[in-house]
Amino acid sequence: MSDDAPSPDQIDGAPHPRDTAHLIGQEAAQSAFLNAFNAGKVHHAWLLTGPRGVGKATLAWQLARFLLATPDSDGGMFDTPAPTTLDIAPDHPVARRIASGGEGSLKAVTRSVNPDTKRLRKKIVVDDIRALNGFFQMSAADGGRRVVIIDDADEMNVNAANALLKMLEEPPARATLLLISHQPSGLLPTIRSRCRTMRFSPLSPNQMSTALANSQVSVEGNPQALAELSGGSVGGALRLSLMGGLTAYSELIGLMASLPRLDRARALKLAEAAAQRGGEAKLELLFRLIDLMLARLARTGATGAPPPIEAAPNEAETLLRLAPSPHQGRIWADVAQEVSARAQHGLAVNLDPAALVLDTLFKMSENAPR
Repeated sequence: MSDDAPSPDQIDGAPHPRDTAHLIGQEAAQSAFLNAFNAGKVHHAWLLTGPRGVGKATLAWQLARFLLATPDSDGGMFDTPAPTTLDIAPDHPVARRIASGGEGSLKAVTRSVNPDTKRLRKKIVVDDIRALNGFFQMSAADGGRRVVIIDDADEMNVNAANALLKMLEEPPARATLLLISHQPSGLLPTIRSRCRTMRFSPLSPNQMSTALANSQVSVEGNPQALAELSGGSVGGALRLSLMGGLTAYSELIGLMASLPRLDRARALKLAEAAAQRGGEAKLELLFRLIDLMLARLARTGATGAPPPIEAAPNEAETLLRLAPSPHQGRIWADVAQEVSARAQHGLAVNLDPAALVLDTLFKMSENAPR
């Protein structure tokens, strides 16, 4: 992996979560941790769960700065007042060291580079977790806190998960482990049971607007449409913006508007674009957008009304025409399941991307009302 490539816990083209000084939203999660700290009951392991891109990693780095910069209460008459916020000033020595990657009391665990292939692994492996033993032993001499961020815990393989479980069963003194998980049901139940869970929710439209404005990224496209398609996920909205997701979704809606007689030339153009060399990420994005569009179709049929916010021009009109009844809504729901399964299989076995996209579009054409 090249030195200028984004790390596994960073959106390509967006700042790293450690560089976001203030978290927008998630007040309940912040309050829960602050109350635990002030009560002297900081658990040794926290499981940060919720949809992808809603601030879990940002809060994990914020908690790391807070824990390493905030002294313990000694209960004496000269004790400092209890903190009322998790924010740490950017010019604080700890904040500066974390920003530069030079904080010895903090360890971030992500997917590592395979030394044989020189490529990023698809899983967090056991050696990534076992390296924490050396981190705790080497840095425990001064008796200070130690913080570990695992982003994300869903990517651990079986051996790595078992190695982490041993640490959670016998946690190092004054260590806090922050596990980020988008799908906690996939973790070992014994890992979940040894962590205190901190749940995150999708952001409100106002919070999304503020977060996108503060993201240091030039967001292209309608912010409301980005918020609608991302489901309240800032990370999702940034990915859509940076990868041309709104344009791709508008093209999908335009194709759906041609049903039941699919515009084959337009479909072929979309398929060829998805099959370009190095376009794996855009291919995956296209299928996520197809899943989302089919879900919006099914919901329109079930409720008799399109989503309140259009994510593309003429979307409401197209959804209503293609899903005029609950029966047709159920048909689209079934199509969504089949299309998703076929796409996942096709991506896993490296089927020809253009053929996979065309097959999906033809399947949707077959099920459009005549």
